[in-house]
Amino acid sequence: MAVGILLLLLGSVTVFYGLYIRRRPDSGWRMNEGWKVRGESEPSEVYLEAIKFTGMLAGWVGALFIVFGILLIWQAV
Repeated sequence: MAVGILLLLLGSVTVFYGLYIRRRPDSGWRMNEGWKVRGESEPSEVYLEAIKFTGMLAGWVGALFIVFGILLIWQAV
């Protein structure tokens, strides 16, 4: 049962992280990549699309964690 609750929490965090990345794909660019270039620079469209795809994958993985957590809790009852 504890593993199910842990999966629920991990899944929820992962889904919210994925949604945040999908909404704001440029939020981590300056910290991760922006310091490597001089002057004013923006992330490329390819980078933004790759980050959005990563956010979508994180959302799906988080949803799977939630489903597995519910199944584990339901099985224990």
